[in-house]
Amino acid sequence: MTEKQERILTVALELFAQQGYAATATSRIAREAGVSEGLIFRHFESKEGLLKAILEYGNKEVNTFNSRLSTYTDPRARLRAILEAPFYFEPQQYHFWRLIYSLKWQMETYDNSMSTTIKEALLEIFEQLAYPDPNAEAELLVAIIDGTMMAMLLRQPENARDMLAVLVQKYGV
Repeated sequence: MTEKQERILTVALELFAQQGYAATATSRIAREAGVSEGLIFRHFESKEGLLKAILEYGNKEVNTFNSRLSTYTDPRARLRAILEAPFYFEPQQYHFWRLIYSLKWQMETYDNSMSTTIKEALLEIFEQLAYPDPNAEAELLVAIIDGTMMAMLLRQPENARDMLAVLVQKYGV
Protein backbone atom coordinates (compact mmCIF):
# COMPACT_ATOMS: atom_id res chain seq x y z
CA MET A 1 0.00 0.00 0.00
CA THR A 2 1.34 3.41 -0.91
CA GLU A 3 1.84 6.27 1.53
CA LYS A 4 -1.06 8.15 -0.09
CA GLN A 5 -3.37 5.16 0.23
CA GLU A 6 -2.46 4.82 3.89
CA ARG A 7 -3.08 8.53 4.45
CA ILE A 8 -6.49 8.26 2.72
CA LEU A 9 -7.44 5.29 4.91
CA THR A 10 -6.26 7.03 8.08
CA VAL A 11 -8.19 10.21 7.34
CA ALA A 12 -11.29 8.28 6.23
CA LEU A 13 -11.21 6.20 9.40
CA GLU A 14 -10.94 9.28 11.60
CA LEU A 15 -13.73 11.12 9.78
CA PHE A 16 -16.04 8.09 9.60
CA ALA A 17 -15.52 7.54 13.33
CA GLN A 18 -16.07 11.20 14.24
CA GLN A 19 -18.82 12.25 11.84
CA GLY A 20 -20.40 8.99 10.83
CA TYR A 21 -20.02 7.11 7.59
CA ALA A 22 -23.09 8.57 5.86
CA ALA A 23 -22.22 12.17 6.83
CA THR A 24 -18.64 12.03 5.55
CA ALA A 25 -18.11 13.16 1.98
CA THR A 26 -15.25 11.78 -0.09
CA SER A 27 -14.40 15.37 -1.04
CA ARG A 28 -13.68 16.10 2.63
CA ILE A 29 -11.56 12.95 2.95
CA ALA A 30 -9.59 14.00 -0.13
CA ARG A 31 -9.08 17.54 1.12
CA GLU A 32 -7.87 16.43 4.57
CA ALA A 33 -5.67 13.68 3.12
CA GLY A 34 -4.13 16.17 0.67
CA VAL A 35 -5.13 14.18 -2.42
CA SER A 36 -7.62 14.52 -5.23
CA GLU A 37 -11.03 12.93 -4.90
CA GLY A 38 -10.31 11.09 -8.14
CA LEU A 39 -7.34 9.39 -6.49
CA ILE A 40 -9.65 8.00 -3.82
CA PHE A 41 -11.89 6.51 -6.50
CA ARG A 42 -8.92 5.20 -8.47
CA HIS A 43 -7.60 3.31 -5.43
CA PHE A 44 -10.83 2.33 -3.70
CA GLU A 45 -13.48 2.65 -6.48
CA SER A 46 -16.11 4.16 -4.16
CA LYS A 47 -16.82 5.37 -0.67
CA GLU A 48 -18.08 1.85 0.09
CA GLY A 49 -14.78 0.45 -1.20
CA LEU A 50 -12.94 2.77 1.15
CA LEU A 51 -15.02 1.54 4.08
CA LYS A 52 -14.45 -2.06 3.01
CA ALA A 53 -10.66 -1.51 3.00
CA ILE A 54 -10.84 -0.08 6.53
CA LEU A 55 -12.95 -2.99 7.75
CA GLU A 56 -10.62 -5.53 6.14
CA TYR A 57 -7.69 -4.00 8.00
CA GLY A 58 -9.67 -4.10 11.24
CA ASN A 59 -10.69 -7.71 10.67
CA LYS A 60 -7.02 -8.62 10.39
CA GLU A 61 -6.48 -7.05 13.83
CA VAL A 62 -9.43 -8.97 15.26
CA ASN A 63 -8.15 -12.20 13.71
CA THR A 64 -4.76 -11.58 15.32
CA PHE A 65 -6.49 -11.22 18.70
CA ASN A 66 -8.48 -14.40 18.09
CA SER A 67 -5.29 -16.25 17.13
CA ARG A 68 -3.68 -15.15 20.39
CA LEU A 69 -6.74 -16.42 22.25
CA SER A 70 -6.34 -19.85 20.72
CA THR A 71 -2.86 -20.14 22.23
CA TYR A 72 -4.32 -20.24 25.75
CA THR A 73 -4.89 -23.81 26.91
CA ASP A 74 -6.34 -22.81 30.29
CA PRO A 75 -9.97 -21.64 29.84
CA ARG A 76 -9.64 -19.21 32.78
CA ALA A 77 -6.62 -17.49 31.20
CA ARG A 78 -8.48 -17.30 27.90
CA LEU A 79 -11.52 -15.82 29.64
CA ARG A 80 -9.36 -13.25 31.40
CA ALA A 81 -7.83 -12.18 28.06
CA ILE A 82 -11.32 -11.65 26.64
CA LEU A 83 -12.43 -9.69 29.72
CA GLU A 84 -9.37 -7.43 29.54
CA ALA A 85 -9.66 -6.64 25.83
CA PRO A 86 -12.08 -3.67 26.09
CA PHE A 87 -9.92 -2.08 28.78
CA TYR A 88 -6.59 -2.28 26.99
CA PHE A 89 -7.10 -1.53 23.32
CA GLU A 90 -4.29 0.50 21.81
CA PRO A 91 -4.85 4.26 21.34
CA GLN A 92 -4.36 3.91 17.57
CA GLN A 93 -7.26 1.41 17.53
CA TYR A 94 -9.67 3.93 19.08
CA HIS A 95 -10.99 5.28 15.77
CA PHE A 96 -11.45 1.80 14.33
CA TRP A 97 -13.52 0.60 17.28
CA ARG A 98 -15.49 3.82 17.39
CA LEU A 99 -16.33 3.32 13.71
CA ILE A 100 -17.32 -0.31 14.27
CA TYR A 101 -19.68 0.64 17.06
CA SER A 102 -21.17 3.56 15.15
CA LEU A 103 -21.78 1.35 12.11
CA LYS A 104 -24.03 -0.82 14.23
CA TRP A 105 -26.50 2.05 14.16
CA GLN A 106 -25.72 3.56 10.74
CA MET A 107 -25.91 0.60 8.39
CA GLU A 108 -29.03 -1.27 7.32
CA THR A 109 -27.16 -4.54 7.67
CA TYR A 110 -24.46 -5.08 10.23
CA ASP A 111 -21.70 -7.68 10.12
CA ASN A 112 -21.72 -9.23 13.58
CA SER A 113 -18.98 -11.75 12.83
CA MET A 114 -16.62 -10.15 15.37
CA SER A 115 -19.00 -10.67 18.27
CA THR A 116 -20.00 -14.09 16.96
CA THR A 117 -16.38 -15.24 17.13
CA ILE A 118 -16.06 -14.02 20.71
CA LYS A 119 -19.37 -15.62 21.65
CA GLU A 120 -18.18 -18.96 20.23
CA ALA A 121 -14.95 -18.70 22.25
CA LEU A 122 -16.92 -17.84 25.39
CA LEU A 123 -19.34 -20.71 24.82
CA GLU A 124 -16.43 -23.12 24.61
CA ILE A 125 -14.86 -21.64 27.75
CA PHE A 126 -18.09 -21.85 29.76
CA GLU A 127 -18.63 -25.43 28.58
CA GLN A 128 -15.10 -26.33 29.70
CA LEU A 129 -15.74 -24.68 33.05
CA ALA A 130 -19.05 -26.59 33.40
CA TYR A 131 -21.32 -23.55 33.75
CA PRO A 132 -24.98 -24.58 34.09
CA ASP A 133 -26.08 -22.66 30.96
CA PRO A 134 -22.96 -21.88 28.87
CA ASN A 135 -24.96 -20.36 26.01
CA ALA A 136 -26.80 -17.87 28.23
CA GLU A 137 -23.58 -17.01 30.08
CA ALA A 138 -21.73 -16.43 26.79
CA GLU A 139 -24.55 -14.25 25.45
CA LEU A 140 -24.66 -12.24 28.68
CA LEU A 141 -20.92 -11.67 28.67
CA VAL A 142 -20.95 -10.59 25.00
CA ALA A 143 -23.57 -7.98 25.99
CA ILE A 144 -21.44 -6.86 28.95
CA ILE A 145 -18.34 -6.59 26.74
CA ASP A 146 -20.36 -4.69 24.12
CA GLY A 147 -21.56 -2.20 26.73
CA THR A 148 -18.10 -1.91 28.22
CA MET A 149 -16.59 -1.13 24.81
CA MET A 150 -19.19 1.59 24.24
CA ALA A 151 -18.48 3.09 27.66
CA MET A 152 -14.73 3.05 27.00
CA LEU A 153 -15.17 4.65 23.58
CA LEU A 154 -17.71 7.28 24.54
CA ARG A 155 -16.80 8.36 28.03
CA GLN A 156 -13.67 6.52 29.14
CA PRO A 157 -14.85 5.93 32.72
CA GLU A 158 -12.43 6.92 35.46
CA ASN A 159 -13.19 3.69 37.31
CA ALA A 160 -12.36 1.40 34.36
CA ARG A 161 -9.82 -0.57 36.40
CA ASP A 162 -12.45 -1.12 39.11
CA MET A 163 -14.91 -2.31 36.47
CA LEU A 164 -12.37 -4.83 35.22
CA ALA A 165 -11.65 -5.96 38.78
CA VAL A 166 -15.37 -6.67 39.29
CA LEU A 167 -15.49 -8.78 36.13
CA VAL A 168 -12.32 -10.65 37.05
CA GLN A 169 -13.74 -11.36 40.51
CA LYS A 170 -17.16 -12.36 39.16
CA TYR A 171 -15.64 -14.94 36.84
CA GLY A 172 -12.86 -15.98 39.19
CA VAL A 173 -10.06 -15.37 36.74
